[in-house]
Amino acid sequence: MRTPLALTALLGAAIAVAAALPQTHGAQPPAEPAADTVVSVTGDAANGFEITYYDGSGEYPPTDSEAMAECAEYETRIERVRCRAEVRTWYRDLATLRDALDWAHASRG
Repeated sequence: MRTPLALTALLGAAIAVAAALPQTHGAQPPAEPAADTVVSVTGDAANGFEITYYDGSGEYPPTDSEAMAECAEYETRIERVRCRAEVRTWYRDLATLRDALDWAHASRG
């Protein structure tokens, strides 16, 4: 006899908690993204990337050869190595972001 009473009390508590939670009625449209949200990355390291933002602005980083040439202008070897590592990382990450955005846009339909 105790089990049905405890079960009923637990069920009643769960219903009360569910009633107290805010209710959502249908899907609400997503909030407007920030203006600096990246919406598109095209190109490649050899020919240059184009980064497009939600507000319509864009960035055009130099090609990898231009960036490496700029790295060669540093005076010390450590600065040149650090610059080249940053360039390689930057272009690797841009390519990864480009592929991820392509996949996300394709999966939306």
